[in-house]
Amino acid sequence: MRLKTKLVVAITGLVFLVAAVLSVLYLTELLRQQIAQSYQSTDLVAHQIFFATRHALETGMTNPPPNPHDPASLRIAVADTLRRDEGLSSLLTSVIRYSPTVFDISVADSEGRALTSTDLGATDKILPRRPLYIELRDGSVVQLLLMVFGPPRVYDVVLPLIRDGQPFATVHVGIRTTFLRNVFQPWMTAALAFTGFAILISLLVSALVANLALQPLADIGERLDAITRAEAETAGELESPRSGDAVVLVSNKIEKLGRRMRNVEEVFSALKENLDQILTNLQDGIMLFTRAGRAVLVSASVERFLLKDRHGILGAEVREIFDRESLLGRTVRDAFDGGIALVQEGITTETGRHIEVSLDFIHDEHASANALGALLTLHDLESVQEIESELELSRRMAAIGRLTSGVGHEVKNPINAIVVHLELLRNKLDSSDARALRHLEIIESEIQRLDRVVQTLVDFSRPVELRLQENDLRSVVTSVLMLASADLETRSVQVVSRLPAHPVIVKVDTDLLRQALLNVILNGAQAMSQGGVIEVRLIEDGRNAMLSVRDEGEGIPEDLREKIFDLYFTTKKDGSGIGLAMTYRIMQLHNGSVDVESVPGEGTTFTFRIPLSNAGEARLRGHLVTTTSPHSETKG
Repeated sequence: MRLKTKLVVAITGLVFLVAAVLSVLYLTELLRQQIAQSYQSTDLVAHQIFFATRHALETGMTNPPPNPHDPASLRIAVADTLRRDEGLSSLLTSVIRYSPTVFDISVADSEGRALTSTDLGATDKILPRRPLYIELRDGSVVQLLLMVFGPPRVYDVVLPLIRDGQPFATVHVGIRTTFLRNVFQPWMTAALAFTGFAILISLLVSALVANLALQPLADIGERLDAITRAEAETAGELESPRSGDAVVLVSNKIEKLGRRMRNVEEVFSALKENLDQILTNLQDGIMLFTRAGRAVLVSASVERFLLKDRHGILGAEVREIFDRESLLGRTVRDAFDGGIALVQEGITTETGRHIEVSLDFIHDEHASANALGALLTLHDLESVQEIESELELSRRMAAIGRLTSGVGHEVKNPINAIVVHLELLRNKLDSSDARALRHLEIIESEIQRLDRVVQTLVDFSRPVELRLQENDLRSVVTSVLMLASADLETRSVQVVSRLPAHPVIVKVDTDLLRQALLNVILNGAQAMSQGGVIEVRLIEDGRNAMLSVRDEGEGIPEDLREKIFDLYFTTKKDGSGIGLAMTYRIMQLHNGSVDVESVPGEGTTFTFRIPLSNAGEARLRGHLVTTTSPHSETKG
């Protein structure tokens, strides 16, 4: 059996089951209503007989009145009264004759013996015990069907006559189930015919609808073939049409198309990941716009140019991203509105930043003249200059390293020889010549100072073996602040640290990084002769951790800023000129950088850029914490 046939049969069977259940419920409810109506009419008849019996007793037992203390004579008098009363007799006869469901009517005494009855054979006899008709009315569906359509039975409707608080007589109206069945048969036959016709019609309609619903499967199969035919012809996988179950064929085609879509999705995901990685590493800002002017691709560097969140830019239109209040916004908007390409257009922003803007419109030579989209490139000239400066400084540091290595090696041996001959000369001189000994001590101290300088040169140029380990940068900062706390306290310097609530994982040589940070913090403290505040702030910027140290000193003059990282350059009387040079070298060894910003009279800010480890980047990509997480603030 084909799958389509199975589906049609299953749908038809389900519809038949629902229709059958609804039909049974309909018939059962209809039967219950008919029995309830029959009970109400029979109860009405019982009340009529009840009132007729009471009237007969009230009017027929007054002359002569029976002795109430003689039960036998009282019973005989009651029976004679009821049997002689023409109104009661005529009522009983009319009910038996014209009621379609009443089987018999009896009036019994307190012992259950019939005083009068429509069944002449039951007079003066104990009436049989019968189930009450109310049980038939309130029974369950199964009990209802068994009582009505089962073996013949008689049910009673009973009304007692009360005298002095005790039952005096009882009216019994018997209802026979065969009479009920005869009364219910006409409408039940009609109801069964109606439900059977309804079930038949529902089966036919469900079968027709199921076939019509499954008919488009063939069209779906043809459309799937049209979608995959071009790829199949290209790959040489064209299949001949196969006959069989339409549902199975369509299912197989959808499964094959799903596999191809999953393969394409995997390739697309890999390309997107590689593209995101490339865009993240780019220093230039890249933005790709659709024909409608909506941004569909935004590199991470765009945030530095526009000072807006990258995710807020994606999907926005050009007029929403660039406003005409800024020179950059006006330039880009005018080029977009006029369809004019920009080729390395130089712009100086309101903040003095130099930017090159390039706008290229993407056209399809086989399509209309309208552009398919646009590619916007923002190039930071200052970044290029900073990179060139860093390269020049690196070249100078490398040259100094080579020079110091050679000088240290060449000067070390003469110094050793001078020290040896100086000691021999001291032994030959007369110890009484104080002036000569004083000159020898001066020569010896200067030689020792020269030896320390040469040793510093050798140590600075010597290759450093890094011990890189993943560590939380917050703990490194905290340990440096604790180490410098005593010195800062003596100089009346207060430290304010602003660290994020989440870990900032970097892979560094902890000892070297502590040394670099300690050099900057101590320099900042020494720059504030009257005391002040040093602010240490740590944030994450893309793939780097940004650690800034800001002091409130006098600042660094602009003509000296380019020299502060040179070896032996210092403006302090007792300075060695090695601390900041060593700090710069340590950051180079960690593939990072250190920048300085200074405003004379307001202070200086050193900013360390340290690459995050793989664990830190994974945390950022997984959004384990939000970029707006609260920062902890501590003071020392």
